[in-house]
Amino acid sequence: MIAMGYSYQAPLKLSHLQILIAVADHGSFSEAALQLQMSQSAVSYAIAALETDLGVTLLSRGRYGACLTPVGEQVVDRARQITYLMDDIFKQANLSRGLQGGHVRISSFRSAATHILPKVIAEFCRCYPEVAISIADYDDRPDVEEDLRRGRADIGITYLPTGSEFETWELMRDEFIMLFPPDFVPTAKQPSWEDLMTYPLIMAPLGDGCDAMVYAHCAKHGVSLQPTYQIRSDATIMNMVAKGLGAAISPRLAAEPIPAGVHIYSLPIVLDRVICAATLTEALLTPAAFAFLDALKSTFRGKSLVY
Repeated sequence: MIAMGYSYQAPLKLSHLQILIAVADHGSFSEAALQLQMSQSAVSYAIAALETDLGVTLLSRGRYGACLTPVGEQVVDRARQITYLMDDIFKQANLSRGLQGGHVRISSFRSAATHILPKVIAEFCRCYPEVAISIADYDDRPDVEEDLRRGRADIGITYLPTGSEFETWELMRDEFIMLFPPDFVPTAKQPSWEDLMTYPLIMAPLGDGCDAMVYAHCAKHGVSLQPTYQIRSDATIMNMVAKGLGAAISPRLAAEPIPAGVHIYSLPIVLDRVICAATLTEALLTPAAFAFLDALKSTFRGKSLVY
């Protein structure tokens, strides 16, 4: 018989709450005991002790199993929250231990390494000063993805589309822009493809991932691009435009810093590249790498590059 007017006195045992959850999940004492690798009598004792501690009946026993009472349902719901929080406490403690002297290896295409990573690294190092960070930066994404495949990097900064072996998280969208030399005089608010064609076109060499997106985008809309110059360096392209040697199409991030006098416009039909963080699917990240990936996602997720 459970006494009325009960007042809470002693702290509850976490093990009793876990046993209650098991009985609720399996609908019987015997199944819960089997799952927990305990005797049925030990499960019954734990539930009885918990009911005594709380002063309420949590389970209705019958020939077909055990069912939660209304108050039992409320207690189980809160017990689940408690066990989740306890697991999270241990997770955070383990994460902190792994972040002492950890190392994060990042591979990135160059403009992202220049403009995206420093902000994240500064905040990350403030929180985790003992973690070492190394960065390999490349002209384009193939080298980034190869580093991930070969285990030379924990996290890659690349852009879509990627190979099917990668899991990706969008960080930001980077708009492709037209860049005109200082003598350009627009005849309309939005320059046309024809305006671009009046100048020698400066593009990257064939095989560049970003320019491949531009060629495909233009071809889809009936525009054929014929570059006069093919230059690898983004900075060289920008300075050639600034000196009046031609016009260019570039992701805004790669164009920065844009030289004085260069005119910038959106493409007649807008095109973005989706910059993302990538890891090998089901990769077992170290605590330090996991924390850095989380910092990337929380800082840049879904943002557009706006100046």
